[in-house]
Amino acid sequence: MSKILLIVSGGIAAYKSLELVRLARKRGIEVVAVLTKGGAQFVTPLSLQTLTENQVYGDLFSLTDEHAMGHIQLSRAADLVVVAPASADILAHMAGGLASDLATTLLLATDKRVLVAPAMNVRMWQHPATQDNIARLRARGVLMVGPDDGEMACHEFGPGRLAEPEAILEAILAALATGPLAGRHAIVTSGPTQEPIDRVRFIANRSSGKQGVAIAAALRAAGARVTLVSGPVAVPDPLGCEVIKVETALEMLAAVERALPADIAVCAAAVADWRLAEAVPGKIKKSPGGAPPTLKLVENPDILAALAQHGELRPKLLIGFAAETENLLEQATQKRLRKGCDWLIANHVGAGSEIMGGDENQVLVITATGAEAWPSMSKQLVAEKLATRIAGYFS
Repeated sequence: MSKILLIVSGGIAAYKSLELVRLARKRGIEVVAVLTKGGAQFVTPLSLQTLTENQVYGDLFSLTDEHAMGHIQLSRAADLVVVAPASADILAHMAGGLASDLATTLLLATDKRVLVAPAMNVRMWQHPATQDNIARLRARGVLMVGPDDGEMACHEFGPGRLAEPEAILEAILAALATGPLAGRHAIVTSGPTQEPIDRVRFIANRSSGKQGVAIAAALRAAGARVTLVSGPVAVPDPLGCEVIKVETALEMLAAVERALPADIAVCAAAVADWRLAEAVPGKIKKSPGGAPPTLKLVENPDILAALAQHGELRPKLLIGFAAETENLLEQATQKRLRKGCDWLIANHVGAGSEIMGGDENQVLVITATGAEAWPSMSKQLVAEKLATRIAGYFS
């Protein structure tokens, strides 16, 4: 039986921790809870004790619990430490390495993986200090689920809502997962990018993000910790993955670099090759009889090639995607060498093809040893077959 240490910090969202405990116990996960003073303003120790069927901890200086360095034992006896909800305050303590109460002492003393589910006011979440703390924690390997967008108890709307208990449970299961890729970190890019022309227009492409999302889900099912960096898509987020939403190529590159280091990177996104040198802040107006505007384009960064040049931070297995309309094998083979990736997955998107936006795909897998043509199949099956091949590479 897997065991998690659940730290419940302050905030109205703390009430959702009770449902999280119920769902985790239903899946056979043992839960030991630590309740901060702030958390105890919203849920009671008795509620958590009843649902966990374990003692609830909260006092760093308890004479009974600390007689044998209890906080050290608590911090290392679980398979995973989960902070849900994770307030701005406890995230700041984690980022700064502060240990002012039992919860923060446990987090500093643990040698286990940590998963946080942030929850706070939208302004607090968007504050540069909080975003800096998040970046520092991610760089240390702290896992994250949420926050979601939505209306909050303070009646403001935006990012900051605690992820739903079902989503947190999926992230817990992903972190506890066993499989051929357990312990590996995979970054997947997906969908199109949108490069603004003005406030209402943008340059984009027909990518739906279906293949990238399917790959993220397949790698997660194989036990990997997955960070999905996604452009604007209508496809539901895969459960158990950390999802980072972006719009432009520059934002996507920055998000990918923040997610490093990684064992695997699958660059399935259809990144726009060009962007406007300078987007118009308002709307470009059409004047009767006037000439169309002249748009000056500049080249976007090549995310796949940039990853290949990251030295010690280069993923151990770097996989790119190429959509071509003609001379598929020749173009894709040259592209793999030019980009510096290990594998390149190529597909034909010429006239008559329904791959972009469709549910089926037919790919050519190109490696240093040659090319392998896969028959037409669903994008889900392509993802599962690719995940199996990736697992074989690492075994």
